[in-house]
Amino acid sequence: MSSNTRTAYGTSSTFWKRTPTFVPSTIEIVYTGETPSPAETTAKPPAETTSAQPAPRSASPQPTPQTTDEVQEPLTSTSSYDDSSPIAQDEAPTDPLELKFHTLLTAANVDIEELQKQSWKGIPSSQRSTAWCLLMGYFPLNASRRSQTISRKRREYTDWVRQTFSRGEDALDRSLWHQIRIDVPRTTPGSPLFQSPRIQRSLERVLYCWAVRHPASGYVQGINDLLTPFYYVFLSPHLAQPVDSLDDSVMDTVEADSFWCLTKLLDGIQDNYTHAQPGIQRQLIKMKDLVSRIDAPLAAHLDSEGVEFIQFAFRWINCLLMREVSLTSTIRMWDTYLAEPDGFSSFHIYVCAAFLLKWSKQIQQLDFQRTLLLLQKPPTESWTAKDVELLLSEAYMYKCLYHNSPNHYSATQKR
Repeated sequence: MSSNTRTAYGTSSTFWKRTPTFVPSTIEIVYTGETPSPAETTAKPPAETTSAQPAPRSASPQPTPQTTDEVQEPLTSTSSYDDSSPIAQDEAPTDPLELKFHTLLTAANVDIEELQKQSWKGIPSSQRSTAWCLLMGYFPLNASRRSQTISRKRREYTDWVRQTFSRGEDALDRSLWHQIRIDVPRTTPGSPLFQSPRIQRSLERVLYCWAVRHPASGYVQGINDLLTPFYYVFLSPHLAQPVDSLDDSVMDTVEADSFWCLTKLLDGIQDNYTHAQPGIQRQLIKMKDLVSRIDAPLAAHLDSEGVEFIQFAFRWINCLLMREVSLTSTIRMWDTYLAEPDGFSSFHIYVCAAFLLKWSKQIQQLDFQRTLLLLQKPPTESWTAKDVELLLSEAYMYKCLYHNSPNHYSATQKR
């Protein structure tokens, strides 16, 4: 197998640097694009936080069945991806929350701290694509620099695609390309949108271009999952018409923006995907120590049944719980992750711990086999916005109680 390709289900203790942020003292109603549900959970503020046009289209993978994941179609948006107007300049929305975000996003200099504060509670779907690009550090905060910078980045990706695929598939790394083409059809298989051949070709190009430019890690199974929230959020504003009828320039822009945001994300958690995946190994230890502190009976039961955290939580970390909850829930969770310092690494561990503890009473009545069956396919099909809000609230509470606690990390340090 190529050095660029490894297989695993595999977040690091470090993430890209951001400017300081904070979270309001109360986690308020969260906006998900649906009718929101209240989740009034008291919490103290956290400390600091911080697409060019691809050319050739090619290939056609063979779908492989996997866990279904229902996607709500589509997230209506007013955002524009035109190079000359990367931030929506439409008529100001009437909804108070949408208006708040619209005002933030159309400012001459975006107040990133305020944007992070508001995003923690959920971003309106109409403003999400622009907000994510700013929170990821892909769009410049200064409006006067934004159009030129975005145009340059999109052209850069276009050039990479043209150079990479100009000589056809025979010139590609066959092992790497084969693995990507196997995995892409498994990505959110319950969604007709992601079973579209046009979209699958686009996802394949993004993943291949990323992998060949990051040889230290290369492509690992699970990275395909991390691409889909970006792609879905950026494509949603255009889904008033069928995907096959969308103009190539729209698809090229969505593809390029997804590539750059995926790159920003993986830059912060890359040691999850290097040889032996040390980032995930460290976080598994932290998660086990954390659960032992919070729920000793659960930890003791798992130990007595011989259930190892690597048997279920490895995938939770590697794929950021995307295979355990719906894409809609994942997108809402990422609103908060983007507002948190080290959201996709250290905060995600608290989310994983809170997720495990939701099934604590049930797990303590199960043997080894039934425990793994539950944790590898938890019953989240009926989860609503309220369930996601409560999960994030509980994770934040655990973070406030245990983050940087000497007792909490003592076991990790001894190892």
